Amino acid sequence: MKRSYQICTNCIMDTSDQYISFDEQGTCEYCQNYFSTIEPSWKADVSAPEKLQEMARKIKARSTGEFDCIIGLSGGLDSSYAAHVAVVEMGLRPLLFHVDAGWNSDIAVGNIEKLVDGLNLDLYTEVVDWGLVRDLQVAFLKSGIPDQDLVQDAAFFSALYQFARKNKVKHIITGSNFSTECCREPEAWGGYLGIDKRMFLDICRNFGSEKIIDNFPLIDILKYKIWYQYILGFTVYHPLNFTNFNKVNAEKKLNDVYGWLPLKHKHHESRFTRFYEDYWLPRRFGFEKRRAHFSSLIMTGQMTRKEALNRISVPELDEHMLNQEFNYVASKLGLTKGELNELFTMPKRTYRDFKNKRAIINLGSWFLHYFGKEKRFLR
Repeated sequence: MKRSYQICTNCIMDTSDQYISFDEQGTCEYCQNYFSTIEPSWKADVSAPEKLQEMARKIKARSTGEFDCIIGLSGGLDSSYAAHVAVVEMGLRPLLFHVDAGWNSDIAVGNIEKLVDGLNLDLYTEVVDWGLVRDLQVAFLKSGIPDQDLVQDAAFFSALYQFARKNKVKHIITGSNFSTECCREPEAWGGYLGIDKRMFLDICRNFGSEKIIDNFPLIDILKYKIWYQYILGFTVYHPLNFTNFNKVNAEKKLNDVYGWLPLKHKHHESRFTRFYEDYWLPRRFGFEKRRAHFSSLIMTGQMTRKEALNRISVPELDEHMLNQEFNYVASKLGLTKGELNELFTMPKRTYRDFKNKRAIINLGSWFLHYFGKEKRFLR
């Protein structure tokens, strides 16, 4: 049965997440989790410099090479500010690592260059074979599932960890944080948890070729969690959770110090992600990842609910720009506008229509949440 529409009385998560639940006051489970699990041990407007320095000491003590750590840099806010904090507040010597999957926006490229110069750091750029990216993205589009950004995510994540292992850099700093990401978008909105190689292979068998996977950088989530973390000893650090990371203030700081330019919205450093989140996902499936993004800012006191409702009432990009991006994405993927439109209107599927490891991944995420390693609400 189709449920009646309901929206959270505190944030703007709503029944477009079909499994969402609310308490008697109309507060959603994302907010409930934030106030009961995250906020008691973390405050949005409070820095913890002693914990930041403790993290820095651990990293330095275990560093053996030229670099203390590696930071995946996209040119967006979170990874850029993490690089700033690592150098300026923690005194580390990071290597900046960027994966070029063919979709970089001009602003993102400029931001990367400004941080490299301003922080006087080395940058290594891994360029993924465009033919592989294109073929895998077309296969995913033909699959009909919402999770269209998994291809880029897999390339970014896998290439970083493969490089880190090859060069024996076991400390990885990420821009992932509670301040702007405490409300994680539900899995049904294209938020599949991790890189599921079984699903990638099945989609390729049906809509592409297994040869794509043979040459595409792809580390299965179980290999990363068990082999890389527990056997090889790789450690991921989240320094933004220990500094007063406020979105507006961080953007101003980066602009004042490095000339860094803010993007229109989260994830707009990639033109494909921008198109996917602003056009494909809301118009084909009715899912707005901005709901989760804005709800995070509401929970952490950086945006009012009224501001969020006004913002989400209109697209981030105007209609002319969205149509231009539709044509650009089609052309870059080697499709005609008509062919991309056919994929847009084809029957909808989910990851459940393909072989996957979701049950095992779900068990792993439950354990992480149970033992306090993951505090965000995941579904």
